[in-house]
Amino acid sequence: MSEIEDAVARHYTTGALTTRVRDALKASGVNPDSATAADLKASDEFHTGGVAATYHLFNQLSLTPATRVLDIGCGIGGTSRYVADRFGAKVTGFDLTPEFVETAKSLSELVGLSDKVSFLEGSALDMPVPDAGFDLAIMLHVGMNIEDKQGIFSEVSRALAKDGTFALFDVMRGHVDEPMAFPLPWSTQPDTSFVDKPEIYKKSAELSGLSLVSENDRTEFALAFFEEAFAKAAKDGPAPMGIHLMMGETAPEKFKNYFANLRAGRIRPTEMIFKKTG
Repeated sequence: MSEIEDAVARHYTTGALTTRVRDALKASGVNPDSATAADLKASDEFHTGGVAATYHLFNQLSLTPATRVLDIGCGIGGTSRYVADRFGAKVTGFDLTPEFVETAKSLSELVGLSDKVSFLEGSALDMPVPDAGFDLAIMLHVGMNIEDKQGIFSEVSRALAKDGTFALFDVMRGHVDEPMAFPLPWSTQPDTSFVDKPEIYKKSAELSGLSLVSENDRTEFALAFFEEAFAKAAKDGPAPMGIHLMMGETAPEKFKNYFANLRAGRIRPTEMIFKKTG
């Protein structure tokens, strides 16, 4: 693990995460020992827009139970479980952060999906997976922590089978070129944040034998999502279940700064779907 990767893993490590998720389930009126994948959705989709963003991306893809899926930077396994639960496909997920991997395994066992999902520790720049082993690679809010975008796309191309698909949803640079406010959900300070323009992603894909199929700017969706979330929290207080469980005590400040950067045009949540051409 590189020095930056080690810093990223430390950023996401908050301690006793599985216990806190179980406690949040109880506080939400759900018995943790009889929880379903759906019960976890509010807290295990650690990206802009949560499960609604996941639905939007996957509604553009074609999956069957036979689709071999790779979840890059899987976090605590929410998207992997969504794929297994909705489509019946088997998913291999990996993440830099040991606590995330441990929690992903525990929660998947909790909801009865351990036979469909498996989780490993590993880097997106040196993926712990075989060549041409997957039909679909997914990556949701991972690229912001990785400077070497070309390295990501090269590894994805290696891992995908012929005609494979790469679907991602990342926070990219917006039209306003000025410094971002920190801390943010993915980084406490600028030296572990690598938010790049969409053109960097597309050029890296092209050089790796991946062709762009579609691109969606999700800024308006993200603005509406945060406005609704802030209004609800102001009215009802913070919900027990939520991605704040993975962000520690600084979660409110990180959300505030994210929204400020978004509204100012400094960042642009963006979907891209690519096809392997070689």
